[in-house]
Amino acid sequence: MAPAHALAALAGALGWLGLAWTGARCFDLLLRRAARATRREAPYPRLLSDLVRALLFAGAAAAIVTQVLGQPALGLVTTSSVAVAVIGFALRNIISDLFSGLALGVDAPYRIGDWIETTEGSAGRVAEIGWRATRLVTRDGVAVTVPNGLIAAHRLLNYGAAARYRIALRIALDPAVPEARAKRILLAAALEAERRYPGLRPDVLLHELAEGAAIYLLRIHVPDYGQEAPCRDAVAAAALRGLQQAGLAPAPPGRRLQVERAAQPPGRAALLARVGLFAGFAEAERAALAAMLVEHALPRGTTVVRQGDSGDSLFLLAEGVLEVRALQDGAEMAPDRMGPGAIFGEMSLLTGQPRSATVTAETDCLVMELRRQDLDPVLRRRPELAESLAAIMASRRARNAVAGPAETADTAPPPGQADLLGRLRAFFRLD
Repeated sequence: MAPAHALAALAGALGWLGLAWTGARCFDLLLRRAARATRREAPYPRLLSDLVRALLFAGAAAAIVTQVLGQPALGLVTTSSVAVAVIGFALRNIISDLFSGLALGVDAPYRIGDWIETTEGSAGRVAEIGWRATRLVTRDGVAVTVPNGLIAAHRLLNYGAAARYRIALRIALDPAVPEARAKRILLAAALEAERRYPGLRPDVLLHELAEGAAIYLLRIHVPDYGQEAPCRDAVAAAALRGLQQAGLAPAPPGRRLQVERAAQPPGRAALLARVGLFAGFAEAERAALAAMLVEHALPRGTTVVRQGDSGDSLFLLAEGVLEVRALQDGAEMAPDRMGPGAIFGEMSLLTGQPRSATVTAETDCLVMELRRQDLDPVLRRRPELAESLAAIMASRRARNAVAGPAETADTAPPPGQADLLGRLRAFFRLD
């Protein structure tokens, strides 16, 4: 080949390669402009520009062979068609994954950092998006590689990187349980779990009646997909505890349970027995006090006690959630909550001290009240109980002074045991 002819061939080849490079650059610029015009949160994937670049350079190579080197186009097309058919059949799955990855990249249904769920058993946070596959990291820290073809062929759920969404826990209860009571118990449980996971914003719906049970939906908002499991655990555990405290249990499927009707509301004696303040009382004495408890069904928003008011009774929260607000040194403390099983007002019951916080029903509540005149006969029969009451109350108040006012709804500095004993004896005239 003459030098002049060789130089011409080289110039022609460089011309075609330069044209392909210019076309690839122009395509990249068009993609950037299109991304800005459509206000996409993420640029178009590199996979698209790489594919166009490959096609342009493949076309430049074919032009060099036919136009510069003078080889017949028919032979090139025939040879290329056979090679493409063989390679395409052998790599059909890989090619499907590549084009699926291209389509996913253009549509951008998910990005790195998003929690997604694709095929069954493939859910996790997107760690890498490749040409052929997407790599996920599950909530258990396991890396899962999912071919892009499978993702494109199945339903895709995108939970976002840090977006709240709502889930529902199905809880089956005996249909004989009043709807208002069931909702009160379940909502109180979810609000108790919200102390650990703020922002759950729970609500309760009666979903359906099926298989002899009333199906309730306890709905909550979870922070992200990664925390769904612990949020479910916290709410389900709180719901189970709330049902147990109320003397209820989830209904087994296919069976209709009958609620036993007692002379007094179920759970009174058990509720009083769980109060450490009355641990020194005999079982018969606790049963007598339980029978004298006054039951208050309080609608949401009702004020149970108001700070500064006089009082001589103690309250036990059986069902629902109460909000506690208190002023200390002229400043309002951060509001707190009390859940089922909480006790407040013991200082007013035992010493006549004014109420030290304002307690309001955050949900519909069931509250039991123990009055001074009910406790007075027991203490007169057994004056020695005053010492154990004073010791338990001093220990309890010292502990809650560190933890906060939620359990006792009291913000005063904790007095000592001797001081409490003196106040108690004077209030009940035991000396």
